[in-house]
Order: sequence, then structure tokens, then C-alpha cells
Amino acid sequence: METTLRTTTAGGALGTRAGVATRLDQPRAAGPTAERSETGRATAAAAGPALLRRNAASIGAALQDQVARAQQALDYLDQVQGQLESLKGELTSRLAGSRGAARQQADGQANAKLGAQVRQLAATLASRRKSAGGGVDGDLNFNGKPATQRFRIRGLDLDALRSGGPQSLAFSVGGNGGPQLSVEIGAGMSDDEIAAAVDRAMAPMGVRAGLDGQGGLVFSTPEANWPAIKDSIAISGRGRVSTDEVPAELAPQQWNAGSGDALRASLREVVQALERVRRSRDAASNSLSAATVEMTRVTTPPPAAEQAAQEFATTAANPDYESLLSLTSALVGVSRERVLALLGLR
Repeated sequence: METTLRTTTAGGALGTRAGVATRLDQPRAAGPTAERSETGRATAAAAGPALLRRNAASIGAALQDQVARAQQALDYLDQVQGQLESLKGELTSRLAGSRGAARQQADGQANAKLGAQVRQLAATLASRRKSAGGGVDGDLNFNGKPATQRFRIRGLDLDALRSGGPQSLAFSVGGNGGPQLSVEIGAGMSDDEIAAAVDRAMAPMGVRAGLDGQGGLVFSTPEANWPAIKDSIAISGRGRVSTDEVPAELAPQQWNAGSGDALRASLREVVQALERVRRSRDAASNSLSAATVEMTRVTTPPPAAEQAAQEFATTAANPDYESLLSLTSALVGVSRERVLALLGLR
């Protein structure tokens, strides 16, 4: 019997079958061939979910890392934000207070409280690499990627690169020298061109180069790589070079609350840090939401296919005439060859 596969609505049993034009062979007696066919169908049926699980595991691992990094970043940033808010309130109160005798008498207690809050914030910032999940850098920025460490190479700045005229430098990173990659510094190159040339040479070694806010040459590498890189950079003609970390912009241990000007300067830093933390929290929250949605998508079967499969199973379990009519209408025109071809799709 051969007809065209069509959509049936009898009892809403099967929903829409996406126009697969196929044929169904005549029924045949059970035997070795039928048994092999049943085994093949069972194996193919099991292969679909197994493949889905493998794909979900592969994609899900990266997404789980993203979720964990964003979640830990949010927890850490919440902690920092709370401490900054407390500092902001204390500094604002100190600046707004009168300078009467009663106020001066209370200054000692206020200084002690402010000092304790500053020390608490400094300790929280010092624990960032351990507590923030590897996604928050030293300046409290979050961009969804592993945090980076910014540094400078002593003696390697734009003025030094220009003063020698056209030159060729070879960089290597590693305890045994590692592979050397060269960069040509030509006369008349702009700051951006020099930084881009150095960046191309060092990028394969896990180090990036660029310009900072003041137009100076600055390097960066993932924080996880920093311990292995900081003492292992060599430049041709100079040998092993020394590196210096770029200090974090927020340094509460350097604050001085001894005068009104010092209090105002500290308050400005706190307000700027709070704005940066809020931006980072928004970025971490968006990253967490996006990763959660994507993980749900890759690990959950498509609702339409799942619903159609369930409806098919329900209909097939009912031996009444209406169910058999629905099944027959759906399956006519489906050939054995085409079924095997469909089962073999990846």
C-alpha cells in the first residue's frame, strides 16, 4: 500500500509530521531478518538520546564554567559593594558633620570605625583571586572571560623602542627560552602600530600587548598563567627581563582620613569603585542569565519533538479503531529504506 504522508488531526494524536515522502513495505513474517531489523531499530533509537547526552555534556561543560564564574563573581561583587556602600556612608557622614567640640571628641571613635572598614575592604580585595571565581580582575571588572593580569616589562617602552631606530626583536616565554617570535620595529611607526606589532609577536605565547590610558605600552596575560610567565620573558640581546604588575586602581590601604581633603579624595575613589562594581554586576548577571538559558536549550529536547513522540506512544498504546486509523494515516507511504535512512542521520 502506498500513499503520501500527511498531517492528521484525529484525536490530536500525532500533531504535524514534517512532510517526509516515504513508503512502507508490506508486512512480513517474523524471523531472523525481522529480529535483526528489530535490533537495528532499538540500537538506532538508543543512539539518538546517547548522542544528545554527549553533545549536551560537551557543550554543558563550558556553560557550567561560565555559570560558575558568573555566580562566584556576583557573590564577590555583592560583598565588595556592601563594604563600599558602608564606607561611602561613613565618609559622607564625616564630611557633613559639624566641627564643634562634641564632634571633635567623637572623631577618635569615628576614625577607628572608618579604619576598621578600610581594613575589611582591603582584605576582601586581597582575597579576590581566591573568592571571585577567576572572572573579576584587579580593577573589579567582569567581562565573562577569565581575569587577566596587566604588567609592564622594565626597559621596554615606546621611547626605548624608537630610540634604537629600525630594529628586530625576538621574544620568548618559558623556563628554557621557549620558541622565539620576532617583531620588526620600523622608523616612523606610530604608537598604535608598534603596540600592534609587539602584540602579534607575543600573542602565540599567551601574552597580549596594547596601550594604556596614558599611551604607554602595557602587557596582559590570564591570571592563571601569570606565575609561570612573570619571570620567564626573554628578549634577544637583553636576556631575561623583569616585569612589574600594574597596580589596581582601588587601593584603600593608601587612604588617609586625617583631613577634609583626604576624606573627599577617598569618597571620590569609593564612588568611582561603586560605579565600576555596578557595571560588573550587570555584566555578570547578564552572563549568568545567558549561560543558564543556553544550558537549558542544549540539554532539553525540543518541546515539539518531545510532545509528538509522547502523543505517538499514547496513540500506539490504544488498540481501538480510531487510534489504529490515526497510526495508519500517519505511517502510510513510509518505506523501510527511508526509515533506515532517517535513523542513520546524525
